[in-house]
Amino acid sequence: MTLVATAIPLALLVTLGYAAVCAANPFAACRRCGGMGHALTTDRKGRPRRGKDCRRCKATGRRIRTGRRLFHRAARIHRDGTR
Repeated sequence: MTLVATAIPLALLVTLGYAAVCAANPFAACRRCGGMGHALTTDRKGRPRRGKDCRRCKATGRRIRTGRRLFHRAARIHRDGTR
C-alpha cells in the first residue's frame, strides 16, 4: 500500500511539472533536425555544409509539444461545445 501512496503523488508531480513546462514554453526543438531547421551534409572534402530544409518543422527548428497540442484540442472542443 505504501508503494501506491508514493506513486500517486509522484505521478501527479510529474504531470503538473510537464503542464507547467508546456504553459511556459509551448515549443521545443525539432527532433528530426535537432533544432537547426536543416540537415547537415558534407562536401567531398568532408567539411560540413548546410543541407535541405527540414520538412517536419518547415525550417523553423521548433515543434509544438504534445501536451500543448492536447491542450489546444481540448480548448477547441470546449469552445465549440459551449457556443
